[in-house]
Amino acid sequence: MLSENTIRIVKEITPAVAANAETITRRFYERMFEANPEVKVFFNQSHQHTGGQQKALAGAICAYFTHIDNPAVLLPAVELIAQKHCSLGIQAEHYPIVGANLLAAIKDVMGDGATEEVLGAVEEAYGFLADIFIGRENEIYQNQAQVPGGWNGTRTFVVSRKTPESDCVTSFYLTPEDGGDLPAFKPGQYITVHVDHPVTPTSPRNYSLSDHWQEPHYRISVKREGALQADAPGGLISNHLHDEMQEGNLIEVGPPCGEFTLDPTEKAAEPIVFLAGGIGVTPLLSMAKSLLKAQPNAEVVFVQAARNSASQAFADELKALAESSPGLQLRTIYDNPLPDDLASGKCDETGLLTKEQIAEWTPVGTARYFFCGPKPFMNLVHSALSEMGVADHRLKYEFFGPKQELVPA
Repeated sequence: MLSENTIRIVKEITPAVAANAETITRRFYERMFEANPEVKVFFNQSHQHTGGQQKALAGAICAYFTHIDNPAVLLPAVELIAQKHCSLGIQAEHYPIVGANLLAAIKDVMGDGATEEVLGAVEEAYGFLADIFIGRENEIYQNQAQVPGGWNGTRTFVVSRKTPESDCVTSFYLTPEDGGDLPAFKPGQYITVHVDHPVTPTSPRNYSLSDHWQEPHYRISVKREGALQADAPGGLISNHLHDEMQEGNLIEVGPPCGEFTLDPTEKAAEPIVFLAGGIGVTPLLSMAKSLLKAQPNAEVVFVQAARNSASQAFADELKALAESSPGLQLRTIYDNPLPDDLASGKCDETGLLTKEQIAEWTPVGTARYFFCGPKPFMNLVHSALSEMGVADHRLKYEFFGPKQELVPA
């Protein structure tokens, strides 16, 4: 347990740390990548470029310091981060590296305010939190290795099938090269793809599993990101997978991770609503397919927002699912429709999804909501559901990339 003195000091410095949090985290990453370049491989450099990783870490530090006297409230965030760490292969020996560079960054930014007493308290607080993460991550690693077909680290898979799903999304069906069993993942989880890029070494990437949870393959469905630029490395791996990864190629894959999940075997006592924006459809599709295979009569609403019929992924797959699942209702909205999209019945509405449409299409008073998509979509959905009085415990969502805060749209 933390000492009372450490709790007191951390609470006293929290306002100053919060005011300088992003400056501290930017300095932290600068120092760490310079002093310990071996850890750079764990970090997606596009997230560094956009500042998303720095903001996420700043938010995590502020949350921890604010709740230093009651860290139990942070357990959901701990689980999310621990799952992410395990997907990347973070080990106990990496924590001292982070701790040393974080303390040095705080000293650099806060100057005389970072007294020996303050740094000692922060060091103790960091060590306490690090032990929580190390313990939970050890449990995750053990569980991954012990389940039938499970593994730690990476395992070699074969791209057994490559299928375009839209003008920007392609699915890759992956089967173990060794012919062994696959663990049944939890619908909503992701796997980690390790690509030895021929030009630019980069970090592994997480991709949601988009198929039923008990297939003899894993399926990831990858959106091709925007054009590459020298100063903005976003899309490096998605473009490589689309252009270079072919059927029969080998790829290294980490085991399923993630806490944004649904148990398809649990009796659906209330309606389930999936709200998918863009490529956010991938984990939600896995959830819907798995749930409805186990419970075909479950009351489910699946709302998909896309640009238009050309960019919408899985339209036919969802229609086929609805045909075999009497409890499933599909709704589709395009914000940039092609000329005949609405008239031909390819979508129900055009424009951005609204609170009124959510209220009309979904059983607001009783449903559980799962949603995923770009941040503007997430903000809109969260704001709309909150305004309609949907309690937080009936909301579950996931960001792709660093965890962010939802704010009113």
